[in-house]
Amino acid sequence: MTDRRTAPRSPQRPATDVLTERSSRVVSLTKLHRASVRRSEDRFLVEGFNAVDAALATGRATQLLVRESDADRHAALVRRGLDAGLSVHQVNDRASSKLSETTTSPGVFAVCDLVWSTLDEVLAAGPRLLVVAVEPREPGNVGTLTRCADAMGADAVLLLGDSVDPHNSKSVRASAGSVFHIPVVRDPDIAGALEKIKSAGVALVATTMDGELSLDDADTMLSTPHAWLFGNEAHGLPDDVLADADHRLSIPIRGRAESLNLAAASAICLYASARVQNT
Repeated sequence: MTDRRTAPRSPQRPATDVLTERSSRVVSLTKLHRASVRRSEDRFLVEGFNAVDAALATGRATQLLVRESDADRHAALVRRGLDAGLSVHQVNDRASSKLSETTTSPGVFAVCDLVWSTLDEVLAAGPRLLVVAVEPREPGNVGTLTRCADAMGADAVLLLGDSVDPHNSKSVRASAGSVFHIPVVRDPDIAGALEKIKSAGVALVATTMDGELSLDDADTMLSTPHAWLFGNEAHGLPDDVLADADHRLSIPIRGRAESLNLAAASAICLYASARVQNT
């Protein structure tokens, strides 16, 4: 069966009808705001220039929609969609607002294939840097973590346990298109996934206030394949996961702040790994 993302397509013109909020296409796509519908239809809706640009660049987009009043502003995206043989539709203001999950609609949308990878696929590629979030619940944090992992050259983002859907619109927006650039794995089996990672020769690394090693002194360890473990925003890493880590590192805090949030801690840790692995 031919992959619809790579099959040759014939150039076409944008549809001339302007879809309204009552259009069957708009009503159907609005249902993709629900995770259960995304899973059953194997597709999701993204909005905004960065996400649509990345979806087109990676061949994940299957159709584009643009607000009639923004057609000129997004003309380059529309042309790229048409050149790729995608169906392109204009929508009115109310339809754009219905499709959007932001207060102010950005006026451009893409329907995309889901971006799942599997843990086996990731480990088969011989990763040197993995980002592992254990039971993350905040979609914005998952998107930010994905964007940071992409920026620092990580090999994949793994979401373990009962995690938020990375195709959630808030998560996709926070990733600024990175959800299309880096493999994302969702695995409900925390213990099983961590065991697979360790068996593949990738060390598990956690951050704690009283780690046996400071991040400042961890270059030797960071030069080897490793996976950073980040916990739930409210409760941190479970005790059994923390106990299973091969290394526990502390981030030096030289000011008066008691701790760092997930976004700040992950950025610091991943930068440290990228600095060591790329020198």
